[in-house]
Amino acid sequence: MSKPAKECLHSGDLYLPNDPEVLKEQIKCLDKLKELNDTMPSDLKKREQLCKEMFAEFGEGSYIELPFHSNFGGKHCHLGKYVYLNFNCTLTDDTHIYIGDYTMFGPNCVVATAGHPIEPELRSEGYQYNFPVHIGKNCWLGAGVIVTPGVTIGDNVVIGAGSVVTKDIPSNVVAMGTPCKVIREVNEHDKEYYFRDRKIADSLDLDSEDR
Repeated sequence: MSKPAKECLHSGDLYLPNDPEVLKEQIKCLDKLKELNDTMPSDLKKREQLCKEMFAEFGEGSYIELPFHSNFGGKHCHLGKYVYLNFNCTLTDDTHIYIGDYTMFGPNCVVATAGHPIEPELRSEGYQYNFPVHIGKNCWLGAGVIVTPGVTIGDNVVIGAGSVVTKDIPSNVVAMGTPCKVIREVNEHDKEYYFRDRKIADSLDLDSEDR
């Protein structure tokens, strides 16, 4: 006998997402998400309050540009401190998504936890499975990055715009491409230059001893 669908959300087992018990919970979350997306830009207190109610964890100083999209309205999303999600972020949080402190997303990023079988008959019946995604501290995901189910990204990682991350990425690297691959490690050059030939010290009017 198969497990109840609600138990399969976080187990990695196949289930039918149109199960009445699952849908009942999901609709409640999506109603709250609609309320968040309808808030005025000036109503920062209400936005923060709603996020703390909706998310599994919503760390101090975290901020989401709206609109925001999520299968369960953030119910399975764990945001650390000072996380920034830019416009049109989609977190398909059918199971858990963990995002570390100080991590930033560019616009139109997608983090997916849900997948469907390759076998055509199972897929036509609507079966789904979910695997969690872990994104470390102090990462930057450029515009349009897609992270697929089950992926872990380490700390201090930069993912180039438009990349599709299908495999784990270690800490302290720059990675990009489709599929996303490590290009290089974060290095001493990055302590001096922030963009091409633009020096950090010149932009911030710092002496070299200040860094």
